[in-house]
Amino acid sequence: MSMALPVALLAAVALLVLLVVTAWSVPFFWQDLMFFTTMTRSSLRCRRRLAARPPVTLLDVFRRHVRLRPQQPLLIFQEQIYTFEDIERRSNRAAWALRRRLGLRRGRTVAVFLPNVPEYLWTWLALAKLGCPMACLNCNVRGRALRHALEAAEATAVLASPELREAVEEVLPHLRRDGVEVFYLSAASPTAGVEALLPIIEVAPAEPPPAELRAGVTGDSRALYIYTSGTTGLPKAAVITELKLMMVASLGRVCGLQPDDVVYTALPLYHSAGLLVGLGGCLDVGATCVLRSKFSASQFWPDCRRYNVSVIQYVGELMRYLCNTPQRADDRDHGVRMALGNGLRAEVWKEFLRRFGPVTIWEFYGATEGNAGFINYTGKVGAVGRANRFIKLFAPFELIRYDVEKERPVRDERGLCIPTKPGETGLLVIKITKNTPFHGYAGDSQKTEKKILRDVLAKGDAFFNSGDLLMMDSEKFIYFQDRVGDTFRWKGENVATTEVEATLGLVSFIQEVNVYGVAVPGCEGRCGMAAVRLKDGATFDGDELYAFTEDTLPPYAAPRFVRIQAALETTGTFKQCKTNLVKEGFDPGLVRDRLFFRDAARRSYVPLSAATFAAIRDMRLAL
Repeated sequence: MSMALPVALLAAVALLVLLVVTAWSVPFFWQDLMFFTTMTRSSLRCRRRLAARPPVTLLDVFRRHVRLRPQQPLLIFQEQIYTFEDIERRSNRAAWALRRRLGLRRGRTVAVFLPNVPEYLWTWLALAKLGCPMACLNCNVRGRALRHALEAAEATAVLASPELREAVEEVLPHLRRDGVEVFYLSAASPTAGVEALLPIIEVAPAEPPPAELRAGVTGDSRALYIYTSGTTGLPKAAVITELKLMMVASLGRVCGLQPDDVVYTALPLYHSAGLLVGLGGCLDVGATCVLRSKFSASQFWPDCRRYNVSVIQYVGELMRYLCNTPQRADDRDHGVRMALGNGLRAEVWKEFLRRFGPVTIWEFYGATEGNAGFINYTGKVGAVGRANRFIKLFAPFELIRYDVEKERPVRDERGLCIPTKPGETGLLVIKITKNTPFHGYAGDSQKTEKKILRDVLAKGDAFFNSGDLLMMDSEKFIYFQDRVGDTFRWKGENVATTEVEATLGLVSFIQEVNVYGVAVPGCEGRCGMAAVRLKDGATFDGDELYAFTEDTLPPYAAPRFVRIQAALETTGTFKQCKTNLVKEGFDPGLVRDRLFFRDAARRSYVPLSAATFAAIRDMRLAL
């Protein structure tokens, strides 16, 4: 016993010395370790809650806040203020009404077809109180895509807004034939044969429905179906379990969200960023959410001042829109301390901080259906996160070499994938394990299987295929590069559209730009083309653009064609749409917008004539 204590003490001292030496020699060691500790605590909290008997879901967390802070505002929408107690009572009434009128039982899926309105929140909570998964329909889907979305989630009822009347009436005969009930969440119905539920909801009991109605709900139970925003094909219903819901909603807490924060979101609630991170984050910590129906660059900062906003949400190009507004003397007159989101480009990040002040940016990366992601916890401009050595032990991932032309990973002689080196762009894949499960898409086993990449690092393993190309630098910071399918190959080189867009965005007369690759007869790969929206009052200058691209871009990356558009098409989360642009190409006979061609002889971008197009098409003019 007397010898054991000194030996143990010496071992502890040796371990401490090793830890200190490692910390001094490895950059960001302590930040990595501290963030790993934060993430571990968050994960254990979520798992512990759902392992309890009965499980404590996000709904239960919300109801705890109802008891703790009943009169605190939970949701602010225009002039309306809803406290935690208000939302509790409204969701109780809705739960009773839905159960009695629709005959809902645990496990039955109900779809909501709503814009950003308060009804979204109390309907979500009402369905959770009945143990019913909610399918979050994209407000922009129509016709066949809308019917497919309902079929995928096996929804038997739709709760819609009268604002979407035309879309509802278009598919109503098909839904009736399929046995899908349709209701409006309103006081009156604009459509014959479709009942308005609000009168029934308003007279329903305000007391909570019995907890037995959702008995059997576990961490693996399906809580939501959120559809991928995808710019191609039919929507896919990503499965969100109760555990995943809890973990994504805790992202705000991980980043420092507090109960006294006021969170501003103009993101659509049918996507995970707005619903889970924004609204869900407020339910998790007990904060207040200011919900806007749609994003408005001109009203963004006035809203932040009006509602005393302390945290803002962003996604995609939203921050660029803010930076593109005319400068004002009160640009820094606000109380925003933190911004949480994804898709912030480095040049916009710098400009946002320069103009609007020292706001802490928490950039993150993750797919709705993905099994893990990254958070930039160091504030490194442009990065989506780090390859944290500690977190990677529990959520293994890899960046692997990817053949852009063949659109598949590169494999070695053993048939295994090849990890990239620092500074090399690769496909992000995340190992599917018990800690990082992949739940796939409802009603589509083929698309689920298509997202699984097998035999990656060893025979028999399975990884989630993110479909994204990322790059890790020598310090292990990770940067988003492009979507697979957006990056194209030209003149034997890979062209990352996001990099070219970031460069062209610096041109004096360009407001927005969307870069993509188009097929050219007789040429391998795809040729670069840029759709451009000009700044207000600006004119296109072909000479200036030619000189700029010659100075800033390698020859293979400079777009050969430019298309001037009044507005660039984006998804609900401000992601640029490229599919239609690629299909339409550069034929002046089909495209009504102004088209320009990069003319090396004239050292300018000149109008693309029918004769020049014909010469390219007939392979008489080499690019």
